Order: sequence, then C-alpha cells, then structure tokens
Amino acid sequence: MFGLEEDAPIVTLGEGNTPLIETSYESGSIWLKLEYQNPTASYKDRGSAVLASFLASRGVRSVVEDSSGNAGASLAAYAARAGIKTRIFVPESASGPKRSQIEMYGAELIPIAGPRANAARAVREAVTDQVVYASHAYMPFGLSGIASIAYEITAELGGKAPGTVIAPVGHGGLLYGMMRGFTALKMASMVSNEPFYVGVQSTACAPLFAAYESNEYTLREPMESDTIAEGVRVRNPVRGEAILREFAGGRGRIMQVSEHDLLKAYHDLALHGFFVEPTSALPWAALPEIFGNVPEPVVIVLTGAGFKSKP
Repeated sequence: MFGLEEDAPIVTLGEGNTPLIETSYESGSIWLKLEYQNPTASYKDRGSAVLASFLASRGVRSVVEDSSGNAGASLAAYAARAGIKTRIFVPESASGPKRSQIEMYGAELIPIAGPRANAARAVREAVTDQVVYASHAYMPFGLSGIASIAYEITAELGGKAPGTVIAPVGHGGLLYGMMRGFTALKMASMVSNEPFYVGVQSTACAPLFAAYESNEYTLREPMESDTIAEGVRVRNPVRGEAILREFAGGRGRIMQVSEHDLLKAYHDLALHGFFVEPTSALPWAALPEIFGNVPEPVVIVLTGAGFKSKP
C-alpha cells in the first residue's frame, strides 16, 4: 500500500477523506477540495503519513526538515506519532501559528534568518550519519499519499475525473502528486480522461511561470520578494522541471497572480465560507483569467487553514 512494504508500521492521524464542496462562481460553479480539514490543517498530512510510515519501517529515530511552516508542522505531528525526534528549520518570517504548532508537537524549531532558501541550506548542514533529512520535497515517498487526492476527487465526482484541477505550486509536490494519481486511474481504465492541470504561483516568486512562458524546461533562479503566499516562496522547485515536461504536450499551464489579486481572492473565499491561508487562495485568484476557457467541472485544492497565517 502506497509503496510501503507489507509489514511496514502504518503511522496515521486520520488524514484524507476530505470534503469536495460545490460553490457558486460568476454564472457557474466551482468545486473546492477542502484539504485544510486534514489533522494538522493542511494537505501535507497525506504525504507525511506515508513518509513517517516509511521512516518508522527503516528504524529511523531522528530527522531534520526545512519548511515554510505547513510541511514542518505536519512532519512534526506524524513524527511524534511514530516516536521520531524532529528538528524543523524554518525562515524567521514563517507565521507565528505555524511555528507554535511545530513546537507543540515536540519538535525543535530552528529559525533561520533571511529568505526561505537559507533554511534549505542550513538543514543540509545538519544532516549526519545518525540524522535523516526527511524532506517532503526531495523524498518521493509522500507523492503516493498526495496522489490519493486524485482518487478521492474522482470518487466524489461519481467516478469521473474533473475537467480541470487548479493548485498552488511551490516545490510542485501537490500538483505532481495529483498528476500521478490521475495518470494511474487512466492507466487502470478507471477514468476516460485526465484533467487539464493549472499550477499557480505568486508574482513575487514564480520560477515555473517564467520557464513556462519561455517554453523552457530548465529553471532559472528568480528574484524573490515578500509575498503573503509564504507556502510557495520556493526559488528552486524540486518537481518543477518534471511538471514543465509533462505540460509540454498541452496537458496544463502555469500562471502567476499579483499580491493585490491574491489578497482579494483570500477575502472572497472567506465570504463564500472558506477561511484558508493566503497560499490556498492562489487558484481562486487565477479564476478570472481562465474560468469559462478550461474544461469543466473545475476543482480547486484548498491547501491550508486560515488560522495558520495572517496577511
């Protein structure tokens, strides 16, 4: 199951089976996958459950990770469940609620000054023979957990794949994991088509968008500035080039949205009853440009809860 050995211990906090809710948009409707209803209030729990199970099956007792917040909180929770000691490196700018959440699970929080990339460099220096770098971005084990979002969406839509799936893109694990899920369903003849994929970034840090617009597969490190979408402030997306190559055949597109449009989308979602963190609002902010021009039904993945950060 999920690529784990048969006798692997299953580390779970009850993740998955999140609601898919239809809501109005202009003259039509949008489906919202409420991934912020997972145990630590983000979609990261799907990957953390599989990753923690793998680590436990290998007898790992101590890990380090770098994160803007959600991945760190999720790993800290599942590592605590598995009895694994954890140190989480975060940028000093990471939101207070996420930092508190990490510490409440018993993990050691290590704030690093400067941009997100500095935390990524610092964590690699902390790796030793006795400490594993349990990266949600680099380790592949969590992708099979994230693929389960595709399976659930299909089941919730009556056994049919959506026309379009829209998701925020930082490292790209969410979008790439869902693509793997829908591809598996099509290969198994459980759906007749895969959705059109749309990945959304902030203009403050949009390396995939720049490459997509230039028809390139190699990412160039972009300028990085402040953004309320801290979850996608990633200069070198690990799954970026893989996503771009998949999109080369017209399977999807990458978009960017401004801080102004993102903040508006953040408030608009709340007025529809969905209180999410700003990163989660990126797909909603992209809708004015694409709604009506992409296959329906359209599904947006809402990735993290609103109480985790405040713009």
